Amino acid sequence: MDGIIPLYKPRGMTSFDCVAKIRGILHQKKVGHSGTLDPNVDGVLPICVGKATKVVNYLMASGKVYEGAVTFGFSTTTEDLDGEVIKKRILSQAFSDTEIDMAMLRLTGEITQIPPIYSAIKVNGKKLYEYARQGIEVERPKRQITVHTFERQARSVFDKINGTQTVNFKVVCSKGTYVRTLAVDLGEILGVPAVMSKLTRLSSGGFKLDETVTFAQLESAVETNTIDTLIRPLDHALKNYPHFELNADLWRRVQNGAILQRSNFDQPKNAAPVLALTFHDRVQALYQYDEKRVAYRPMTMLLTN
Repeated sequence: MDGIIPLYKPRGMTSFDCVAKIRGILHQKKVGHSGTLDPNVDGVLPICVGKATKVVNYLMASGKVYEGAVTFGFSTTTEDLDGEVIKKRILSQAFSDTEIDMAMLRLTGEITQIPPIYSAIKVNGKKLYEYARQGIEVERPKRQITVHTFERQARSVFDKINGTQTVNFKVVCSKGTYVRTLAVDLGEILGVPAVMSKLTRLSSGGFKLDETVTFAQLESAVETNTIDTLIRPLDHALKNYPHFELNADLWRRVQNGAILQRSNFDQPKNAAPVLALTFHDRVQALYQYDEKRVAYRPMTMLLTN
């Protein structure tokens, strides 16, 4: 079984929990996810099965869309509601929505982000959250991300009793973006502690929330022998690459990892640097143009036939 399952990840489960559960449902070991979602986040989590695990990185390269909420007035160790409160400031009055909008605008475009200490980013072969649990301070690596849009949804809500203010938002961003860190950074711009108080991933890997399937649907499909109707072909992750159908001779050569010339594909000098090679209408390999060899060489071998 090879393909991609656009899973709806419920809150309360880690991404690894989801992978383990699908392994059990499908009775298949080769399963992987394309982009970690924290336990308290729900939404789209593409799961790759079988040979499709080879295209995980291509799914992750696509942008992501989230909707959620940030609350001003306190911050936590994890930058979301799972952590311990480390800073608190009772708001005596609310920020105007215009002030919030202007602050959000400052967090769009190409920006530098420092991942949260409670994250799976590795430093010297060890995950940051492992350092955090041991109380060890470590320098976190900066990373460049792109936030295409970060916008308020509806009017913000001010809680006079608790001295907090909550803003619902929608964000479109590149891979590697920590939305909870965006929430904290938004508070810093406004001069108050902040926390991400809710988050749902609306889109990832080219899949939208209304295209996802639940664990219950997967279990039912296995029982009724209709699981193929819920699994998308691995070509979904490669749809942005030009496709070229191989003849029988080229297919035999590709199976052996042969170096191929532009003339084999009737490609001009300004051809795309990466081609998705198909045989019997199924993607078998990605070939990349090598300037030094003046030829196409294997980039990712799928060989699904």
